[in-house]
Amino acid sequence: MPRLIDLSLSSLLVVAALSLSSNLSYAKNLSVSKLDSNEEKIVQQVNASLPLAMQEIEQAVNINSGSMNLAGVEQVGQLAGKQLSALGFDVQWLDGSAFNRAGHIVATHKSQQPNAIKILMIGHLDTVFAKHDDFQTFKRISQTEASGPGVADMKGGNTIIIAALRALKTLGLLDNVSIQVVLTGDEESSGRPLSLSKKAIVDGAIWADIALGFENGDNNIATGMAARRGYVGWTLNVSGKAAHSSQIFSEQVGYGAIYEAARILEAFRIQLASEKDLTFNPGLIVGGTKIELDGAKSTGEAFGKSNVIAQHVTVKGDLRALSNAQAEHAQQVMQTVVAKNLNQTTAELVFEAGYPPMALTASNKRLLSLYSQVSQDLGYNEIRVANPRNAGAADISFAANHVVMSLDGLGLMGRGAHTKNEVADLTSLPKNIEKTAILIYRLANRTIAIH
Repeated sequence: MPRLIDLSLSSLLVVAALSLSSNLSYAKNLSVSKLDSNEEKIVQQVNASLPLAMQEIEQAVNINSGSMNLAGVEQVGQLAGKQLSALGFDVQWLDGSAFNRAGHIVATHKSQQPNAIKILMIGHLDTVFAKHDDFQTFKRISQTEASGPGVADMKGGNTIIIAALRALKTLGLLDNVSIQVVLTGDEESSGRPLSLSKKAIVDGAIWADIALGFENGDNNIATGMAARRGYVGWTLNVSGKAAHSSQIFSEQVGYGAIYEAARILEAFRIQLASEKDLTFNPGLIVGGTKIELDGAKSTGEAFGKSNVIAQHVTVKGDLRALSNAQAEHAQQVMQTVVAKNLNQTTAELVFEAGYPPMALTASNKRLLSLYSQVSQDLGYNEIRVANPRNAGAADISFAANHVVMSLDGLGLMGRGAHTKNEVADLTSLPKNIEKTAILIYRLANRTIAIH
């Protein structure tokens, strides 16, 4: 029998709503609210707690947690763990030394109700900004914006998770739902092997019915990530015959490594660039008579002369696809291209383990519809399916194949992620806390069949 979750909106009370304000100069323009009495209390509780949420974002942003600053990542993890422990969650720190990263926070609340819905909430502790980067501190730009390393991606998203759960806990509304929060320490630079570094997410997803991700997605509050493209890295190694340049194209010497690499890359473009939702990008190329590549630092050196045919080329790139089938097809096409070598050249294409895709399923669209209904009942906008090309890979992809429904992009909106111009849109903070808390409340207390 499928699990029944009551999500009937016909039972919701229709009441007049008041404009609410906060220290963010945030106000809702509501004419009619379709919230029940508990949902109205959730809105009031969220807005009363906004100063605390802002304080917690600032606290987290001011701790550097670049992926390889292991002590900093753990410090942010302990901060979040303390906040979740105060809500009654069982909090664990999972050491990441086995995959060369700091580790993860896993916090669990288990309902005493035998058929309670189980929800996995996913965030991450690390940022792309290294320990000695000069972009280090939270700064309030205006009433509606703040800047800082990881303020939107995704320390603001972590705060939305905790603030939503705090509102529900304060009101005694967590009893009918089981929650697991996984905050990873290596989303921006995944530890290897992935089977270890992503195990906490996979285990959580196997346990859960629904997965919610709190990345900022495409930074559009009117969209939600019901699908995400998967990601794999690839390396192309090409060899040719070194000789005087006057002999190039001859039968004995051939075309050299650079011409072969150029042929392969252009064939990739011609054969695959028009395929919807598929992208493949050569991000680094090093070629010449002698080359050296430092994969960890993404740097390379080459020696070559214009009168010498290049002997070696290495290209590093990525491939992003919306489904496993699409990714497999693209890899087959690319391998076929690589195998048709120019005279006196050889080439190999190696794909590495990466992020699986989160496909656009009917269940994911249904969950997005429920989230959109919450938004509209609050007097906010409808939420549509985001274009998966407008956002990168995310940890929720490791959960998506193990749960009935998944949805991402529920975090703090902003712009300039991964740059020193990262800015958070603070007007989205109360909205997305409210939407998250009410979505969880409805999932816990109303019924539809999920399958």
